[in-house]
Amino acid sequence: MGLEFCTIASGSSGNSLYIGTQHTRILMDAGVSGKRIVEGLESAGVSGSQIDALFITHEHTDHIKGAGVFSRRFDVPIYATMETWEAMEDSLGKITPGNRRYVYEGEPCVINDMCIKPFSIPHDAANPVGYSVTAANKKVTVATDIGHVTDTLRENITDSNILLLEANHDEELVKTGSYPWRLKQRILGENGHLSNKTAGALLSEIMSGRLQHIFLGHLSEENNCPHLAYETVADILEKNHIKLGGMLKMDMAARYSNGVKVII
Repeated sequence: MGLEFCTIASGSSGNSLYIGTQHTRILMDAGVSGKRIVEGLESAGVSGSQIDALFITHEHTDHIKGAGVFSRRFDVPIYATMETWEAMEDSLGKITPGNRRYVYEGEPCVINDMCIKPFSIPHDAANPVGYSVTAANKKVTVATDIGHVTDTLRENITDSNILLLEANHDEELVKTGSYPWRLKQRILGENGHLSNKTAGALLSEIMSGRLQHIFLGHLSEENNCPHLAYETVADILEKNHIKLGGMLKMDMAARYSNGVKVII
């Protein structure tokens, strides 16, 4: 068994994904119901009772909705930054003291054969992070809810074998859509979300021979669609002489169902 990766849900209505090895299995975010997470894990061939840890990126509801329920049902520790804990603890319900764990951006956390490194991301939350997970000389990085590209982001997603990167919106759809102006400003702002074009440009910039599988995630239901996100990013990659297919694949992280399960 290699390093496994499978998204369970991805989008403004809820986010959760599974990463596992033979010895360690973790969840990243739990922004859908506990029932949906269990069903998603079972579809990926994993039982909820096998999960060793739950890592939270930030405190917004679409990332923590099922976290408390899942932790209590399976006695799973929850890892998050101190500021994220302070912002989300009232929403989770009672969590046993032993299952309240802290992470610090830039400091790796080791669980069995897996090393999980949180890194700072720019988003309108208390102290949000993305995560890079390494095991068996393979690296998976999860980077969504990103207002703008930073050197820290570039550094941490570079040399990933699997990358889940936000492609939240098409900028023109946001500008011409029905959202209130204040919400449009939030989405397009420095602490909002990454557009399709910015995701494509960032991928072109950090592309290396190690990258095998790209997942585009956290798509807006109103200001984007899977086909548009894929074509926009693929076109930018092609203009930068990066071709998809063969050793480099790109898929969408589905909103309401499991994505493609990848084993490397």
